[in-house]
Amino acid sequence: MSLVFFGTDQREQLVTFYTDRVGMEPWLEQPGISILKHENLLVGFSERTEAETCGVTTFVYDTEAEVDEMYQRLEDIADEEPSRNDEYQVYQFFASDPEGRTIEFQSFLHPTDPV
Repeated sequence: MSLVFFGTDQREQLVTFYTDRVGMEPWLEQPGISILKHENLLVGFSERTEAETCGVTTFVYDTEAEVDEMYQRLEDIADEEPSRNDEYQVYQFFASDPEGRTIEFQSFLHPTDPV
């Protein structure tokens, strides 16, 4: 198991965003910390005085249709419509969470090994 943590000064707003808009599920609550789950991805948000916004969190889906579905849910915050990226052989779009972190939604256009 792996877990990525980000410092945040808007923990409750981020939990609401990632659960309601992205479809993550609460996994563990601790004092000042919320850990959310999406399939094999665990992301923790820890209360801090400043938001840590570096890096990209990527949500991987099995099909382009699932990426399109996420785009429809997040169109208002998406950078642009989903498209094919031939260099990396993915179908993807990018958006930003309420604190400005980059989030990516993609499906691989080639077979991958199970995780």
